Amino acid sequence: MARVDRMLFPPSSAQRVIPMILWPISIMMVLHKSVILGVDGARTNDFRPVYLAAWRFLNDFPVYAENYNTVDPHYLYPPSGTLVMAPLAKLDYEDARWLFIALSTISLVACAYLLVRLFGYGIGGWQMPAVLFAFFSTETVANTLIFTNFNGFVLLGMLGFLLALRNRHDWWAGVFIGLTIAVKPVLAPLLLLALLNRQWKAIIPAVLVPLALLVVAWPLGVDSADFVHRTVPYLGEVRDYYNSSIAGNGAYFGVADWLVLLLRAAFVLMAVFCLWFLYRYYRKTDELLWLTVSAGVLLTTEFLVGSLGQGYYSMLLFPLLASVFLPGSPMRNWPAWLGVYGAFTFDSLYSDRWEAFGRILEYNKVTMGWSLIMIAVFCSLLFRYLDLRRAGAAGPLLEEWPRRENEATGTGGEGAPAVATVNR
Repeated sequence: MARVDRMLFPPSSAQRVIPMILWPISIMMVLHKSVILGVDGARTNDFRPVYLAAWRFLNDFPVYAENYNTVDPHYLYPPSGTLVMAPLAKLDYEDARWLFIALSTISLVACAYLLVRLFGYGIGGWQMPAVLFAFFSTETVANTLIFTNFNGFVLLGMLGFLLALRNRHDWWAGVFIGLTIAVKPVLAPLLLLALLNRQWKAIIPAVLVPLALLVVAWPLGVDSADFVHRTVPYLGEVRDYYNSSIAGNGAYFGVADWLVLLLRAAFVLMAVFCLWFLYRYYRKTDELLWLTVSAGVLLTTEFLVGSLGQGYYSMLLFPLLASVFLPGSPMRNWPAWLGVYGAFTFDSLYSDRWEAFGRILEYNKVTMGWSLIMIAVFCSLLFRYLDLRRAGAAGPLLEEWPRRENEATGTGGEGAPAVATVNR
């Protein structure tokens, strides 16, 4: 039977069959999420306040005069972000929204390509349609298009930053992340990677690009100072709606302040250990693994510990998820992927039969998903560290982690040496 299978489906045919299956499905998913769901929109509309702010900016009206006591989406971009968004207000609202959806879709397709390129593959294999399929299956991509949010461009800047760092194009890396920081500073923690990797040049444009845009935009807005006096304090507050951070989740469910603080501190300590371990053992031996996992740890910690973490931020964890294809990835365990389900699923967990239970699951799924990803990565790296100490090894970690083969196979004894490295 095995011989017949090899005759009917030789290995080379799989490389042709898989793309043939995935490409049409992926293209249809892209079209469905953008042309159908995106254009239809939803009650939550992140684009409307952006468009109104751009129109007010161009017509010399106050931009930061919103009532932050409502639960409607608010405009929270700095004046530099307002300057970047201003050209949209030259169009009618509906035309501008459709254009933004189209550009976001193109950006997300470009993100899939850059992610594939980051891992050393091209557009001709099965990886590109598989990544597109994975992208557009998730809540984070779907709601970015449905709510018409800027997150797709943030992911594009992140992948451009990582790819440029990897290829030692430091100036371009700084430009990519600087443009995103000018609008949404969510990627600012990733500058730590450039510092740790001694790629100082990336920091210069990462700071100068948003600063230059801010200098240009500040005098053009009639109430730019209100961003500092009104919007920045609001950004520091913990709101109890549409907030999957630990503090936001705790505020909604009435969790005691001391427990919220304890949980936030615990995840910060987990992140510190993970970053230290990855830097010490992987930066020089497997830079791609170090970059992708460290970026994921930094951002997941930001989402959990910060004042605001929204579900569609999860798209910034795509490089962390893709690291599963690298030997030694701490994502190679099932608890991590149970967390991925919670953070990325487009499934609704509301239940008509068990209403209260379904509501709790739905409101907790992203927070619990991010938490489980962090815990799984931390435990995986902690166990490796403990194995190293037990083995007395001080060298770099390479391709596979030891599985205590002596214990599993019954060979060797207490005096048998533990091997902690394998050829890369």
